Amino acid sequence: MTDPSALAHAIDARCRLHGEFVLRSGAVSDEYFDKYLFEGDPALLRRVAEAMVALLPEDTQVLGGLKLGGVPIATVVSSLTGLPAVFVRKKAKEYGTRRIAEGGDVDGRVVTLVEDIITTGGAVRNAAMALRDNGAHVSTVVCAIDRSAPDDSVLPAVQVATRSVLTKADLDAAAG
Repeated sequence: MTDPSALAHAIDARCRLHGEFVLRSGAVSDEYFDKYLFEGDPALLRRVAEAMVALLPEDTQVLGGLKLGGVPIATVVSSLTGLPAVFVRKKAKEYGTRRIAEGGDVDGRVVTLVEDIITTGGAVRNAAMALRDNGAHVSTVVCAIDRSAPDDSVLPAVQVATRSVLTKADLDAAAG
């Protein structure tokens, strides 16, 4: 079993960068959290995936990794559990298979979404709704880090519960 405090320290040490960074909003910050650094580190990625396994609902039939950050995590969780994984696009391609989810069928199956970081839940909401339109039963997302502020998540409105390995508060405490 992964110690959450030790995992928070390891992720924070690997991903919290100091310097001058332009944020998505256009603001400049002296600190930046680069989530891809833990996803690109095999040992750290495995620790996150192992912690996620314990959070999966028992009725999960398929893991749905959200593009881009949820894909490597879902792949490792799939390897650890033997559950099949699909990879969920932001929108279906207009060519080829034209699917929203690549890698397998979701119709009639219980899909647990897998995401790296949730801030408001907008991408998760969109993926849940798209998968439901394709016949999937989606009611849970498991994420590595939930950094949403209280009452900011859009997920309760679409009946999607969030289970997280770590929160922003966990990472801030680790940096403290």
